[in-house]
Amino acid sequence: MSGDSDCTRTSPSTGSPSDNEFLPGRPKYVCSLSPDLITKAREELQEKPEWRLRDVQALRDMVCKDYPSLGTCLDDAFLLRFLRARKFDYDRALQLLVNYYTCRRSWPEVFNNLKPSAIKPVLESGFVTVLPCRDPEGRHIVCIRPDRWTPSNYPITENIRAIYLTLEKLIQSEETQVNGIVILADYKGVSLSKASHFGPFVAKKVIGILQDGFPIRIKAVNIINEPRIFKGIFAIIKPFLKEKIANRFFLHGCDLNSLHQNIPPVILPEEYGGTSGKLDISEWNELLLASEEDFLHDFSQLVLPCDSSPHDMLVSGDADEKQCDDSLRGMKPQLYYCY
Repeated sequence: MSGDSDCTRTSPSTGSPSDNEFLPGRPKYVCSLSPDLITKAREELQEKPEWRLRDVQALRDMVCKDYPSLGTCLDDAFLLRFLRARKFDYDRALQLLVNYYTCRRSWPEVFNNLKPSAIKPVLESGFVTVLPCRDPEGRHIVCIRPDRWTPSNYPITENIRAIYLTLEKLIQSEETQVNGIVILADYKGVSLSKASHFGPFVAKKVIGILQDGFPIRIKAVNIINEPRIFKGIFAIIKPFLKEKIANRFFLHGCDLNSLHQNIPPVILPEEYGGTSGKLDISEWNELLLASEEDFLHDFSQLVLPCDSSPHDMLVSGDADEKQCDDSLRGMKPQLYYCY
């Protein structure tokens, strides 16, 4: 962590909102939200512009007091991501921040050497991309196509790395922090052999990150072209989903009209009955790969020291892995049945 001055400041509750506006050596926060988004953030996220810096300082003070070895970035803009994701509930935002770092330490196969150039083959395959236009609610559409993955080329963890970096890039935008994102997953051509790679252990890890370990609001998950086997896949996933998230899953099958009720055709590519032209992955790939230096700088700060032991960790280690392996053996007959 940085110097003592960060952790010895007076609690913001004893001063005015402007008391903590200037912090030496730290970028001054400048809000980029439009007036409409400021209003939306106030109504949906309990974000009050007049108390924004006070709330950030409150979270900063809690980190310094409760997790002095966390090694987190303490910039206003960074901490705001976590406050917005938890509707400015200090305790929940702090737990999300701790989970964010715990996830990174607990899964080295995903988080070691995490940078865009390292997952270039995944990007070039088209496994994950972001559609160029936002939906009417101002949300980016993250398009995931598992059929583009060839398991013999690289392990499933490479796909997870690509998704994580995509989310990291998107959450840099304050607009996305407020509006959230929508996921469009096309399961066309997903075979039993591919589905077997996504067992309960991987499912729990991924869902744990998305639900409790990353500061992003997932507003809807649209599944298209799902085969019968998806019933087995969803049976693996559902026990780990919170009810609120589970209710945001929409299974459309091959019914494009059903999909269009959630995502308007005007922003969809031709492959999904849209009018925005062919699906082009090059624009997003170029944007993400051009952000290499930003990620190297940002992630260099995200180091959880080996001797630190944050309590209430999200992931409990080998015991969970054994339990999930046992669950996978029990799920395999169901996968074969659905297939």
